[in-house]
Amino acid sequence: MAAMEFPEHYELVFQAPAVADDVVVVHRTDRTGAGGCPVYQDATGIVRAEISERGEVRMLASGAHQVHPLPVVARVLTG
Repeated sequence: MAAMEFPEHYELVFQAPAVADDVVVVHRTDRTGAGGCPVYQDATGIVRAEISERGEVRMLASGAHQVHPLPVVARVLTG
C-alpha cells in the first residue's frame, strides 16, 4: 500500500462575526497527531493543527490555557 501524500502548506481560514476572516498559513512538520495525520504549524509555532487527507482539521494547543476556534476552511496552497 502506497503512503499517503499530504500537501506541504495550507491556509487555515478562521471566521469571526462582524470582522474580516483571519487567515493563517501553516506548513507540514515531521510530527503526526493522534489521528495519524500530519501536524501543521505556522511560522511562530503557536498555531498547530492536525489535517487529514480529507481536509478535516483538529486544532492543537501549543501552550497552557490555549483554545483555538475551529477553522472554517483549510485550503491547500500550491506553488
